[in-house]
Amino acid sequence: MNLRELLRGRDLILLDGAMGTQLAAGGFAPGGAQNLLHPEAVRSIHDAYLRAGARGIITNTLTDNRIFTESHGITSDVSRINTAGAALARAAVEHARAAAGGTTAGVNADAFVLGDLSSTGQLLEPYGDFTEEQFIAAFKEQALILAGAGVEGFIVETVMDLREAVCALRGCKGVSALPVLVTLSFQTLANGGRTAMGNSAEECARTLTREGADAIGANCGDLDPFEIAEMLPVFRAASDLPLVVQPNAGKPRLVDGKARVDMEPARFAEGLARCIERGARVVGGCCGTSPAHISAAARLLFPR
Repeated sequence: MNLRELLRGRDLILLDGAMGTQLAAGGFAPGGAQNLLHPEAVRSIHDAYLRAGARGIITNTLTDNRIFTESHGITSDVSRINTAGAALARAAVEHARAAAGGTTAGVNADAFVLGDLSSTGQLLEPYGDFTEEQFIAAFKEQALILAGAGVEGFIVETVMDLREAVCALRGCKGVSALPVLVTLSFQTLANGGRTAMGNSAEECARTLTREGADAIGANCGDLDPFEIAEMLPVFRAASDLPLVVQPNAGKPRLVDGKARVDMEPARFAEGLARCIERGARVVGGCCGTSPAHISAAARLLFPR
């Protein structure tokens, strides 16, 4: 069964958790450059999520588009970062399949890889200096590299501006027939849920559905899993696409001047279960989540 067929079915799909905060916990700088500098660290995190029960593995290529890398002074080549990121995720999945030996003994024999795309870190006109055409071109380049490196679908995530999310979706669709999952980050539940740029959950759902997304939802942001669950009926009323949620490990709070999320794995899993009750069918974790969080979710959602 390919990914598009899986999305059209009725199975629950468990994605992996955070990459950046896991790299940081291991003493490495977050970001796609680690695909080249410390590939063993990235690969070990993919392996751990597969052992925890994740079915979908997301490449470590979040903001590795040309606009972000050039505007942030990142000198690593976009093509090399994305190709290496896809190769590491694919190697982990292929090893898991081989280790399963046709069963699901500790891993998912039918796991898949999603190529990860996210924000450019810049604003579109009239608030910034970039046009939609420039954004789309950057996303097309990244998506084409990821598709060529063997991903089985794309996930656009951690985007606060619906216009940018649409550009990323159009970029992916412009170079590949692979399915595209799109999630935005929401700042508040007020007025049915709003992003930092003021886009409503209803507007996001309707627009992304019209633009041809294969699944839609929410990730990261300022809402905990239970708050995201409260917003999902708005998505469901506006779209019949599969709903995706990847919450942080709780609501961000400031500790010594730094944002911290530290919801316990069991409580996080309960939050994902609440999201599923409200309509989500593809679930995973974002900032602060770990293989322990995904393992807790797998035990709760797929009891043996």
